[in-house]
Amino acid sequence: MARILRTFLPLLIVLLALTTSACSVFRGSPGEEAATTTDQAAIVQQAVATITAQMATAAPSATLAPSQMPAITTDLEADLIALYERINPSVVHIFVYDTADNPVGTGTGFIFDDQGHIVTNNHVVAGAGRLEVVFPNGERRAALTIGTDVDSDLGVIRVESLPAGAPPIPLGDSDAVRVGQFVVAIGNPFGEAGSLSLGIVSALGRTLTSDRIAEGGGRYSLPQVIQTDAAINPGNSGGPLLNLAGEVIGVNSSIRTSTGTNSGVGFSIPVNAVRRIAPALIANGTYHYTYMGIRMAALDLTSQRALGLPQVTGAYVTEVSPGAPAAAAGLRAGGVDELGELLPGGDLIIAVDGRPIASSDDLISYLVFNTEVGQTINLTIIRDGQQLDVPLTLGQRP
Repeated sequence: MARILRTFLPLLIVLLALTTSACSVFRGSPGEEAATTTDQAAIVQQAVATITAQMATAAPSATLAPSQMPAITTDLEADLIALYERINPSVVHIFVYDTADNPVGTGTGFIFDDQGHIVTNNHVVAGAGRLEVVFPNGERRAALTIGTDVDSDLGVIRVESLPAGAPPIPLGDSDAVRVGQFVVAIGNPFGEAGSLSLGIVSALGRTLTSDRIAEGGGRYSLPQVIQTDAAINPGNSGGPLLNLAGEVIGVNSSIRTSTGTNSGVGFSIPVNAVRRIAPALIANGTYHYTYMGIRMAALDLTSQRALGLPQVTGAYVTEVSPGAPAAAAGLRAGGVDELGELLPGGDLIIAVDGRPIASSDDLISYLVFNTEVGQTINLTIIRDGQQLDVPLTLGQRP
């Protein structure tokens, strides 16, 4: 009622003000003034009666009981409900125990195929003494680790049988993902099983640094990682990031935070990496990446001018490992001085198999998602001001 009064009182005040204003400017005869005053009083009375009637009509809606309020529904809401009911039965809660059978943590996984294989994160299951999988219907299964890959943070475990109504979740295409599209994460944050969160794709083309230190120092990285603001917290690791069609587009892996909880910056392994790596983990227990044997650096305008290079885009070679495929192909490295400044003389890789290379991330992405061990690729480089094509046969990452 208070809201309704606030709505109509200003109108009444305006009407009264207009009436008063009209009276103050009238300068007719006494008879005319009396007649006008009567007319104005009638107008005011009519306005008051109209507003009072409208208040009486509107007032009941302000006192509706909650059960009488109309439901607010949207297509997105209906889609989310249907998606959760369809997908959640295939998202599992993984309990991890050490070799002394002490609980050490939990994570999430999702059913990959009808043979009982479940995809999760390497960091969830690595070094586990025992694994126990709980399905949303309450059924439990013992699980074995089939294979893990530390460089992509992917792992595959297997249960002997799957509950009824728990099919594999279809895989999407991470190349088709766009910034701004809605995504859904389902997992077990802080042990709260079957939690759904909604967000968007915040960015694409991020990198995930491996926990493994490479030979000679440094770390490998996985490209094309998806950044999302969907709530990802400890316990979500290994769970699916889904599009609204219910297809997996990523595997939730990590968050960037200063508090240990979600701060709106989460990272998901692209599903196209799952497509390549998971089958190899199932078949062989491991995955072999291709290998060139170089270190690369990005250029800025200052380093471009200092090195005398015609362009800033590309991957500048700073080191070639002895005996590596890059050394056999004759690639040249420029090096880095004690102050971290790039030294001249290195090759600038500007394309691979005809695809332009804007940075080292582009080259790594091509190697991870488009090549096999033993394959020969063609590098387009700039050396001593000249553009050259250099064939290189890829090895296996040590």
